[in-house]
Amino acid sequence: MKGLVLEGGSMRGMFSAGVMDVFMENGIEFDGAVGVSAGAVFGCNYKSRQIGRAIRYNKRFCNDPRYASFRSLIKTGDIYGADFCYRQIPDELDVFDTETFSKNPMDFYVVATDMDTGKPVYHKCKDGGKEDIEWMRASASMPLVSRTVKIGNYSLSDGGTSDSIPVKFMIRKGYDKIVVILTQPEGFVKKKNKLIPVIKMTMRDKPNFIKAISVRHKMYNKTLACIKKLEESGRILVIRPPEALNIGAVEHNPDELERVYRLGRKIGEEYLGKVKEYLL
Repeated sequence: MKGLVLEGGSMRGMFSAGVMDVFMENGIEFDGAVGVSAGAVFGCNYKSRQIGRAIRYNKRFCNDPRYASFRSLIKTGDIYGADFCYRQIPDELDVFDTETFSKNPMDFYVVATDMDTGKPVYHKCKDGGKEDIEWMRASASMPLVSRTVKIGNYSLSDGGTSDSIPVKFMIRKGYDKIVVILTQPEGFVKKKNKLIPVIKMTMRDKPNFIKAISVRHKMYNKTLACIKKLEESGRILVIRPPEALNIGAVEHNPDELERVYRLGRKIGEEYLGKVKEYLL
């Protein structure tokens, strides 16, 4: 089975959006995909086959305080306004095609972190409806600047805390042809989160979540080492930006969003032949 893995990284995800749009324009299909954080909220457009949607609405609303701002954080508890981003945009302003999403046979999973256990939770999206959108929001809910997302018995947060690049998940699911889109260049090494002391103070009732954040950099770097071995053995195909993307987690400059998106398109076009050959 053919699988796609989408790393997060906030607005670094514009790189992945560019790669994915090139793939969709050239008829590249997968049996399943998994997205984390930005990989979830932008990757869902692959299943709904909405080429250009991610860059379009991000450029349109990047300067709207309802979309992403400290004003939103103070007013709502979310730096990315939950109601605006996850209801108004998909329902009214740049409509998410739930009909195509539900009819597309490609499985689409998102990863969130269970704040009580510190472990990843993998949700298979069914129809792109309200519950699926909530799981996408949970996957992209960055600690300290986002509220906890409650779904059923779960208290959920950013999927990147517990499984930033879920390659092993896709292998366990039986995918044997896996394309991984990373948002950091080769050689990147994640460092320990400097905000851990603040997280410990504000989330002292979530010791397992704090532990997961405390070791995230180690787990991430371990995952990168595993990915490198899988890549060298030919088991997976990895697409990376050629250099650090240098774009903020909250980006108000549409030209910067376009720059990173265009780089993704460029690299996607360069990799088209390799991807087609690999997926045969």
